[in-house]
Amino acid sequence: MKIRVLIVDDDALVRAGLSMILGGVGDIEVAGEAADGDQVPKMVAEHRPDVVLMDIRMPRVDGLAATEALRSTANPPEVVVLTTFHADAQVLRALRSGAAGFLLKDIPPAELVAAIRKVAAGEPILSPAVTRQLISHVSDGAAGGRRERARSLLTRLSEREKEVAVAVGRGRSNAEIGAELYMSVATVKAHVSRILTKLGLNNRVQIALLVHDSES
Repeated sequence: MKIRVLIVDDDALVRAGLSMILGGVGDIEVAGEAADGDQVPKMVAEHRPDVVLMDIRMPRVDGLAATEALRSTANPPEVVVLTTFHADAQVLRALRSGAAGFLLKDIPPAELVAAIRKVAAGEPILSPAVTRQLISHVSDGAAGGRRERARSLLTRLSEREKEVAVAVGRGRSNAEIGAELYMSVATVKAHVSRILTKLGLNNRVQIALLVHDSES
């Protein structure tokens, strides 16, 4: 089955470029295009995309508000925010809202296609290095209330799950976590899945942010 993608960007040239790139990929289908965040609910309901490429800055409803609204619905598609800045503070808000990651608009076509495939398969597209940089340089520092909330949530985890969560927070891959904690990659994945369920999170990026908040 093809991966259905909805492109949301107020720049017609950007939409056309993305459509042209993705239209030539056999396992990806451009399900539709939207010029503003206020069109997203209707377009998602009509076309049922698997992945939404979401611009941040749009005139009526920005991509952050559209992402928050979309991710709060039942069975939402994965959202990847698009940005022109590597350390855009607004990206952090999108990740906290459940976006699967972010892409720079100058991403090479092959990497764009690979990223869409990963997100559709349930994998966030932030590399460990980018996760560490984002958390280190974009976070505005956890306020006291957010820090205490994060620490309270982490008490729900077993000691082993906490070790895995902390490793995720350090930007470690599943293979690296397995090597560090002497467990198989399958076991690491199982722990990550349980952590997400226990804490009510969407993806491992949110685990990393929660760990960061608890330590700030």
